[in-house]
Amino acid sequence: MLPIERLNQIKQRIQVEKNIKISDLSQDLGVSEMTIHRDLKPLIEQGLVVKTFGGISLANMPVTGNQEVCIYCSREIHDTLSYRLILPNNTIEIACCAHCGLLRHKQLEDKVVQAICYDFLRHTTISAQRSYFVMDTSIDLGCCQPQVLSFEWEEHAQKFVRGFGGNVYAFQEAMEVVFDKMNGSSHHHS
Repeated sequence: MLPIERLNQIKQRIQVEKNIKISDLSQDLGVSEMTIHRDLKPLIEQGLVVKTFGGISLANMPVTGNQEVCIYCSREIHDTLSYRLILPNNTIEIACCAHCGLLRHKQLEDKVVQAICYDFLRHTTISAQRSYFVMDTSIDLGCCQPQVLSFEWEEHAQKFVRGFGGNVYAFQEAMEVVFDKMNGSSHHHS
């Protein structure tokens, strides 16, 4: 099967199924997972699909509110810092960064089906609930404070902290720490 034929099959399936595992595509199309990742690259770049943990989801699902501003603080969204909350009925809310994403996640709690953010070093999509978050680092990205950086691997987060300072937190703890730091102060930060 030619790459363009695989691409067309993937496009048709994602429209119908909305979420597909990479392993299922690999098995069904008879090619390696690496080949599937290569096939998906243009679909991701075009914004047709988003990478999820172990798979892909249709990207043109309804988004709550204005997609260009953060659901929490109304700042402009930069993809490499964004935090996406996938809610029931395939509704997606986008926060400008992990700081706002964690605060919104805490507000919504059990309503969140999945949360996706970006690995700060590798710029890959990762599951927020399985991520490690760095706070109180000396690097300032010019987004919300206290700044929160997400990492897929705890080892990378620890090495980053050794070089730039800060503290590493697992998901649940990070959500509580950001909430505590923001308690009593406005969430609209400079």
